Amino acid sequence: MELRQLEYFQMVCKLKNITRAAEKLHVSQPSITNSIKNLENELGVNLLDRSNKQICITNEGEIFLKRIEDILRLVDNTTSEMKDYGKKKKGLLRIGVPPMIGTFLFPRIFFEFRDIYSEIQLQIIEKGSIETRNMIENNELDLAIIIIPEKYEDLDVLPILKSEILICFSNDHFLNRKTELNIEDIKNEPIIMLKEGFYHRQKILDYFHQYKIEPNIILSSNQLETIKSIVSNGSGISFLMKEIIENDERIASRELNKVLNINIGLVWKKDRYMSNASKTFIEFILKSYNDNI
Repeated sequence: MELRQLEYFQMVCKLKNITRAAEKLHVSQPSITNSIKNLENELGVNLLDRSNKQICITNEGEIFLKRIEDILRLVDNTTSEMKDYGKKKKGLLRIGVPPMIGTFLFPRIFFEFRDIYSEIQLQIIEKGSIETRNMIENNELDLAIIIIPEKYEDLDVLPILKSEILICFSNDHFLNRKTELNIEDIKNEPIIMLKEGFYHRQKILDYFHQYKIEPNIILSSNQLETIKSIVSNGSGISFLMKEIIENDERIASRELNKVLNINIGLVWKKDRYMSNASKTFIEFILKSYNDNI
């Protein structure tokens, strides 16, 4: 039994597809097929049910998968620990930062952290909070600064900032003449939104759907400047964090009658080995920013 056989089987179970597993692992499909068959012969049980078009995991396969996930996690943690041994305050950190958070919060964190720990290299990956969380859970990132989800059983979370989402529109928009806004005021307005994969977008959709209203989305973008520019010229309204627009004179904003609060925090995967570099970054955030929440 080899580690690569366990890794192949784990990926097939995760994706429920041998072809996609082969693409993900950068190996040929026959390599995975033969490897799992050899594994089944060695164990004397069928791990996969191949009677249908879609691959299903057998009961024996479920038990085996649970065991090997513990083994692979231990191997991964041990390998990381050995590589990290003796590096002290050095290393590379892969940090996920959604574009919206990257515009106002992360630059300050970056400059202050680099000023103290110049030997730690930061590699920033910009995706939405939902996609970033998935990358954390798949061990593709060490840490992430995201909008904290309501449920996060598999994550450790360190709160950094409490904020809220405001409705935004041009200065000459009729909404700017109102002191209070509710769903009736905006339900038919053309809306510019962040693309799918952003927790921020899901928060807005949930707000509309609780009133059984489908928002009139005319454009989705992951570029904040594009959204702000379209809003400022009066072509639509949007929903942005207050820190994004509080100093932008082109755009007016209001709270909704139901305040849309959000919390931003540093997250990492539970039970994963933490490198010295990761621990250093967490300690820095804890000392420098945790009082903001």
